[in-house]
Amino acid sequence: MPPTTETLTAERILAATEEVLRRYGPAKATVVDVARALGVSHGSVYRHFRTKAALRAAVTKQWLDRTTELLAGIAADTGRDPEVRVREWLAALFAAKRRKAGIDPELFATYSVLAVEAGEVVGAHITELTDQLTAIVRDGVEAGTFAVADPATAARALFQATGRFHDPGYAKEWEQPGVEAEFEAVVDLLVRGLRP
Repeated sequence: MPPTTETLTAERILAATEEVLRRYGPAKATVVDVARALGVSHGSVYRHFRTKAALRAAVTKQWLDRTTELLAGIAADTGRDPEVRVREWLAALFAAKRRKAGIDPELFATYSVLAVEAGEVVGAHITELTDQLTAIVRDGVEAGTFAVADPATAARALFQATGRFHDPGYAKEWEQPGVEAEFEAVVDLLVRGLRP
């Protein structure tokens, strides 16, 4: 590819990295492939991301942040009933994960591999998600809708109890007949456990 005159930014590198990962998979994708896709030297990529691991962690974070941002609006909508928000938040998380797995299964599989490599990034993502859920549960406690002693502990329990519907390890099960009814049954049970 001929050299580009467009300014090289971290965002452009991450977009190119995602495309290279989609094309070659995590085992074969290299920084040289990313540089080639951008029409720059691999040294130019390394000026933005010091190592291949840092680049892969950044692209994984960007991918996970899309879900975090999607759910942030539900968590921040304090004018609505907390029980409805808990249900919507969990449903939106399940839908986002299913959509990612269904629309681009190869890329989803790639990110599942990268997520294992980027344990710190994934840990921070899970913390962000449980913090959002904690805010909703706390609002519910303050409104008298929920009766739990510790909103953070309750939020972590909700997140863990619904893991089958958002943990990538269960992706193959998300298209099974009846999975929506199973999800609703689990959420109903959990929400009943939050009430006074």
